[in-house]
Amino acid sequence: MTLKNTEIQKAEGKLGVLIPGLGAVSTTFIAGVMLIRKGLKLPKGSVAMMGKLRVGKGDDAHYVPIKDFVPLADLKDMEFGGWDIFEDNAYEAAVKAGVLQKPDLEPIKEELSSVKPWKAVFFNDYVKKLHGTWVKKAPNYWDLAQMVKEDILNFKKEKNISRMVMVWCASTEIYQEMKPGVHDTIENFEKALKESNKYIAPSMIYAYAALDLGIPFANGAPNLCNEIPALRQLAEKNKVPMGGRDFKTGQTLMKTIIAPGLKARMIGVDGWYSTNILGNRDGEVLDDPESFKTKEVSKLSVLDNIFQPDEYPALYDGYHHVVRINYYPPRGDNKESWDNIDIRGWLDYPMQIKVNFLCRDSILAAPVVLDLVLFFDLAQRASMYGIQEWLSFYWKSPMFEPGEQPIHDLFVQLMKLKNTLRWLMDVPPVTYLGSETYD
Repeated sequence: MTLKNTEIQKAEGKLGVLIPGLGAVSTTFIAGVMLIRKGLKLPKGSVAMMGKLRVGKGDDAHYVPIKDFVPLADLKDMEFGGWDIFEDNAYEAAVKAGVLQKPDLEPIKEELSSVKPWKAVFFNDYVKKLHGTWVKKAPNYWDLAQMVKEDILNFKKEKNISRMVMVWCASTEIYQEMKPGVHDTIENFEKALKESNKYIAPSMIYAYAALDLGIPFANGAPNLCNEIPALRQLAEKNKVPMGGRDFKTGQTLMKTIIAPGLKARMIGVDGWYSTNILGNRDGEVLDDPESFKTKEVSKLSVLDNIFQPDEYPALYDGYHHVVRINYYPPRGDNKESWDNIDIRGWLDYPMQIKVNFLCRDSILAAPVVLDLVLFFDLAQRASMYGIQEWLSFYWKSPMFEPGEQPIHDLFVQLMKLKNTLRWLMDVPPVTYLGSETYD
């Protein structure tokens, strides 16, 4: 992350929220914002909206809501636009997703219905389980990128937008690794766009369009996207914040809460078996082995980073970590996960922990999208550009600078987030030295 020596610009004018993928997560997010700004619901799950941090020491110490501490955009100033491979407007898509109940959708039906998707960039080879009908056609990928830019600029003009943020909320693409000569430089990437190179995924086209226009980009899926060197270079060149990848919700959220506790108490782990059932569009996409591999790699990376088996071989060397996801249509968006953790304590005696988490995938993801929109907009106005490592709190596989290592411990991530906000406002960071303890 790079910081220019400038003051934070005010959050004036409308904030455009650009979303590739108007499915369960994004419609739940949009509907939630509409209900919250009407005063019908509270933004539970949003750290930006409901969180507080402590400022000062001793008798001067007090808690301040984050939304009052830093100059965040007002929810009333948000305008929503996006793309999808199906023509349903946001209300129709929300009904089909089945996450929110009709009494919650009816008060905002007209407003939600006004959010109509633009035709999407979609290649069936990257998401094999879906077959889009509302899809852009162009001679090559370069032209597709220009069409995405045109959508954005038309939206900006039509809605009188002053700032924008793009958050990828579409499906998980198939697994791939960085390809030299395609992903390594801006020049090679743009050449590959013009040649419709097969190693360029739809998500990369959206990320390129956003970053080239100076719009912050956040990747909510685990697929290879804006972490490729070409797009990192573009973000640095145009001084744009970016980050990813894969929203941290559900089972992985639980892992980053439980695993640091086991590590802190030096409790050994023999194995961690995780399985899920999920019935929404995400579950259908992950039923394809190539898309599942992308998700699996994202989910498996968390524990190694927290446990550090190379540093603590007596506790964690050779532990077994298994992740399974099963598509089960009757469950819809209500995902259920099971974790079996085989642990060892004093004198090597074995114990077990069982976790059964019945969660709602999009309900957990929606406030993550909100926080990322608000904090990425803040970062842009504070002239913080490049990878926003301080927002690792929200990702399963947080992006990091070359030569560094990601942090997966949820509580360390939260400390970094809050201390970055303090730093932005010229308030001393919390170090936990001395007698003062606060967050």
